[in-house]
Amino acid sequence: MSNNKKSMRTYLIYIAAYFMAFVMLFPLLWMIISAFKAPGSTVTVITELMRPPYTLDSFKDVLDPGGTAMMWRWTFNSVLVGVVQTVVTVLFSSWAAYAVSRIDFKGKTIIFALILAGLMVPMESIVVPLFEMIVELNWTNTYHALIWPGMMLPLAFLILKQFIDQLPTELLEAARIDGAGHFQIWWKIVFPLSKSSMAAVSIFIFIQSWNNLLWPLLVAQETSMMTLPVGIPTFQSNFATDLAVPMASNVIASIPALIVFLLFQKHIIKGISMTGIK
Repeated sequence: MSNNKKSMRTYLIYIAAYFMAFVMLFPLLWMIISAFKAPGSTVTVITELMRPPYTLDSFKDVLDPGGTAMMWRWTFNSVLVGVVQTVVTVLFSSWAAYAVSRIDFKGKTIIFALILAGLMVPMESIVVPLFEMIVELNWTNTYHALIWPGMMLPLAFLILKQFIDQLPTELLEAARIDGAGHFQIWWKIVFPLSKSSMAAVSIFIFIQSWNNLLWPLLVAQETSMMTLPVGIPTFQSNFATDLAVPMASNVIASIPALIVFLLFQKHIIKGISMTGIK
């Protein structure tokens, strides 16, 4: 009887888990199916949504270089901004984390506290002075405005510092005895050992950059400089009644971030577990 109860409990847990997964994925499935309907089709009624035919016409309209949607340009902008922000932020955060973790200098505690304080400062609270700086530098509608203000996330620094703190002191001391400088220690020891943590941080930064709406909306007024989160709503405003074409644009915009997450999802678990953050 006890085994039967355990089996029943296990089945109920699986059923509940699959049900919750379906509830969470249902909007995504609705979006994908709607994208394969012909332009002008009814996608708000599930019986109409599931009824064939299905077509790629909505994707053709979205990806047409001569159409109203600049999907290729917006995708290029989003990829460029995401990749540059990710690479530079990870490198700078790793250097800063190594310095605060392993180098003794005056004011280290104050610097560490100021960086952590950045976790409590929302972007909305500094967006006005930041935007005024961009205007003074004549950076509006440029890649400089899209890329540089979004870097140096305190969370990236914190995760990498937690990992570097756990590295054996004897390992780094041995490198110093052999005559290695701080950069050599970082490059030959810290960097190879922290690749999993860096991969996890990189995914967080890239996804955040990819989904960022507020800042690109302020500094990219020209259509050619828009990123996907800004350009797609502008494009969708032309399709108040036709939802198939906007759904196709949303599917296309979701693919790169989804691929990055699926390819590197194991690094998220491994990287975070190695930092000791619960």
